[in-house]
Amino acid sequence: MSSLPRRAKVKVQTVVSKDEFSSFSESSSASEEDDKEDSAWEPQKKVPRRLKQSVPKESKPKRVPRAKKNTLQINDGSEGVAVKEEPNSSVSIADVALEDRKNKLDTVQTLKTTKTKRKNSAQSPSTRRTKKLKVNETNKASNFDSGSNSTDIPSTSTMWEGACKKEESEDDCASGQPPLKKMKTETCPQGQPVMFPANANNIIEEVEMNWDIVQVLSERTNIEPWVCANIIRLFDDDNTIPFIIRYRKELINNLDADSLREVQQALEELRAVAKKIRSTIQKIKKEGKMSECLLKALLNCKSSEELEHVSAPYKTGSKGTKAQRARQLGLEGAARTLLENPGELNLLSYIQPNVEGLSALQDIATGVQHILADMIAKDRDTLDFVRKLCQNRYISLQSSLAKVSSKKVNEKDVDKFVLYQNFSCNIRNIQHHQILAINRGENLKVLTVKVNIPDGVKNEFCRWCIQNRWRPRGFARPELMKILNKSLDDSFKRLIYPLLCRELRAKLTSDAEKESVMMFGRNLRQLLLTSPVPGRTLMGVDPGYKHGCKLAIISPTSQILHTDVVYLHCGQGFREAEKIKRLLLNFNCSTVVIGNGTACRETEAYFADLIMKNYFAPLDVVYCIVSEAGASIYSVSSEANKEMPGLDPNLRSAVSIARRVQDPLAELVKIEPKHIGVGMYQHDVSQTLLKATLDSVVEECVSFVGVDINICSEVLLRHIAGLNANRAKNVIEWREKNGPFVNREQLKKVKGLGPKSFQQCAGFIRINQDYIRTFCSSQHTESPGPIQGVAVTSPAGVEVTNEKQGKKKSKIAVNFVLQPNPLDQTCIHPESYDIAMRFLSFIGGTLCEIGKPEMQQKINLFLEKEGIEKIAEKLQTTVHTLQIIVDGLSQPESFDFRTDFDKPDFKRSIVCLEDLQVGTVLTGKVENATLFGIFVDIGVGKAGLIPIRNVTEAKLSKTKKRTSLGLGPGERVEVQVLNIDVPRSRITLDLIRVL
Repeated sequence: MSSLPRRAKVKVQTVVSKDEFSSFSESSSASEEDDKEDSAWEPQKKVPRRLKQSVPKESKPKRVPRAKKNTLQINDGSEGVAVKEEPNSSVSIADVALEDRKNKLDTVQTLKTTKTKRKNSAQSPSTRRTKKLKVNETNKASNFDSGSNSTDIPSTSTMWEGACKKEESEDDCASGQPPLKKMKTETCPQGQPVMFPANANNIIEEVEMNWDIVQVLSERTNIEPWVCANIIRLFDDDNTIPFIIRYRKELINNLDADSLREVQQALEELRAVAKKIRSTIQKIKKEGKMSECLLKALLNCKSSEELEHVSAPYKTGSKGTKAQRARQLGLEGAARTLLENPGELNLLSYIQPNVEGLSALQDIATGVQHILADMIAKDRDTLDFVRKLCQNRYISLQSSLAKVSSKKVNEKDVDKFVLYQNFSCNIRNIQHHQILAINRGENLKVLTVKVNIPDGVKNEFCRWCIQNRWRPRGFARPELMKILNKSLDDSFKRLIYPLLCRELRAKLTSDAEKESVMMFGRNLRQLLLTSPVPGRTLMGVDPGYKHGCKLAIISPTSQILHTDVVYLHCGQGFREAEKIKRLLLNFNCSTVVIGNGTACRETEAYFADLIMKNYFAPLDVVYCIVSEAGASIYSVSSEANKEMPGLDPNLRSAVSIARRVQDPLAELVKIEPKHIGVGMYQHDVSQTLLKATLDSVVEECVSFVGVDINICSEVLLRHIAGLNANRAKNVIEWREKNGPFVNREQLKKVKGLGPKSFQQCAGFIRINQDYIRTFCSSQHTESPGPIQGVAVTSPAGVEVTNEKQGKKKSKIAVNFVLQPNPLDQTCIHPESYDIAMRFLSFIGGTLCEIGKPEMQQKINLFLEKEGIEKIAEKLQTTVHTLQIIVDGLSQPESFDFRTDFDKPDFKRSIVCLEDLQVGTVLTGKVENATLFGIFVDIGVGKAGLIPIRNVTEAKLSKTKKRTSLGLGPGERVEVQVLNIDVPRSRITLDLIRVL
């Protein structure tokens, strides 16, 4: 067993050599030889640092060319079945490999086997799987071994469990290796192994640095290294966040989507820095300025600020630093001698009267000082020490009114930053919204900002350098120690202090921007997952003064029944009331949805007055207020024109407002997320980061809710994990050409939707079984022969098709059956269908019982008797996968988890600001959540603010399951009025409880 890591090492290096950049390999080997041959000075108490050698690392599957994979022929009863040798990787999952293998085996078996042959080779899937894993063991493409008696299960978790038992015995035999870390998951008692043997747990990166990307990522995100390693592999394998969160949760230790996005962003930042460093190194090498010391300093950089600090002197057009000019005069040898052998240094020997910079002893001393200062400022361990020193000291951020602000800046802008005109706060205590406000004031030239680092940091830094890191190796004369002391002082003031200030500001800004974006994402998720109000005919009202209020009545299926314009605020209110009443009665509409834009308050008062007078009798009319953010932008978009051709854009807004209550998710995905207006300082943050995060949140929400593939719109389909605009268009075209999808397998026939896309989207696609049964029965009665392009099942059990094959012979459409699969209506992924069927046989259930009370009863009884962990062990899967199967079989066909969220707040009367009193208890709906407080609509026309200090964990407790932290838009709360400022229209509230 102990020889296994050695075999892995040999195999890995052969692949790594192809992936590495040649420039880095050459520089790495050259620097190592230099270290051996030359006895160049290094700071005391530090072993000469070498560039990190290539160690056995897991290659990413996508980086290994497909054409170069070997193919092994395995004779296991199915002749001609080719099993691919896995690429050299320690990836802890094998989802793509299993999917590809399953599809190919199904295809070959369908074409070359008969029903009798299947019975004779019932154990062949197990044999095939076992032999494939043995191939992996021989080549050590993975660091996990598999049990030999596992069954063929589509779920990747099966391979994990088989590997777990083998890994433990391997660990016992390994000598000198740390014990393998077990996965600490809440839902996986088996404790899946995810750490790898020593020197083999690094991820192969495009750019080889002097730091490990997994370790740095773990430090920055405060997530265990093994989780970070798994996340990197999952993202490198093109897995989407919704797919990982639902179907690979055991690999990420049950992280939520926001944490996963945080890791993804940090990973992208680190890789961007690494690529920037590579281009910088190549550029400096071309100019012939590269040295061993500089290369080492560049490869040590972990951030853009550090890279800028190191590479600034080498930029094109730079005059060069003081240290560079001193080196050009040949003083670097004197600086190294001062540290390495000060007794032999004679500065007088460097004097050259005719050379500027060498004509006097003082000039030479100054040049040596500049070189030493540069060496100190670029030393990795020195910078690490001073950074650690700053973590334990009081460092403050100060902002004050800029001196020139009164001349060049608008006075209104100055008034906005009155809180920050004489502001000082410890950087450990400063709030994210304060950072963003200060940055905005600085950009507007209203504020000047300064980072204060206490003198104690400099004193302790200089003392540590003299006594430890930069202490000369021999006795140094007083004049030489004076030069060294001046170098330390100069290095800190001129080079290290500005670097620390830039790093601290960049870190504070980056954290604040990320928190702002995450807050926007949480608010957006809460808004998108607002509970729909189906089955109602709604009247949408887009309020207005001069141009009137636009009306639109939509049916329970979102069809436009009627549009109109009424003028409620031009002295014609009474006459228009008759028209509104007639419309409500004609269409039996008792729910009015009012947009919260211009004239919203007056329109609300108008309807509330009529409702209180019982004007719409016999209808019991209620109304609600909904945000109309983005409705006007959508109304003039190409999507709206395509959906509602010929309709006036103003009337389209009213339609959109009504649909936002009927199905918020389906309507809001049509609008660019940043226009929905539930963020904080969103215009000051990175727009690239904001767009990526918000798009990811939309994809997460749409995927988790799921879409019915046969009735959903193209816009909604675009946001399903694994799909994009082009694939969604192809799906719709296929549906229009061939009729509705009968089962999920038919998705594979769509152009551009390959195995990876299918794997990512299949679990989020729903196929309504009642609709399909109706369609199949109607097709059967109309056409006695087979339907064009749709496969039918032959008596022998082999699926065949009469569709003509295209040029790509590899796509053999033989796996598509006409018969619907009831599992396609659930959240169960097709890779787990075999496990689901075996679970059904355990409990004695049938597919016809999915979602029915009798199925829930059988499942509950079986779980109580056996326990979910024991059942998962019997099925050779993870608890998490089994839980998804249990949920999918138990939930009704029309299940929508958004029903757990809050519905719109329907009202009949109105309250005015003047009616409020301190101490009044009201109910309201959260409009927006920020880092400093929660804005709540309490029905007085002006949102009140709950300061963040009044939002405590005890008040947030809720009986129903919460899916986001804190409060989000749409949630109903009970509040108490603390303060009313009528002139400024400000209301301060206290949170009592969440309803």
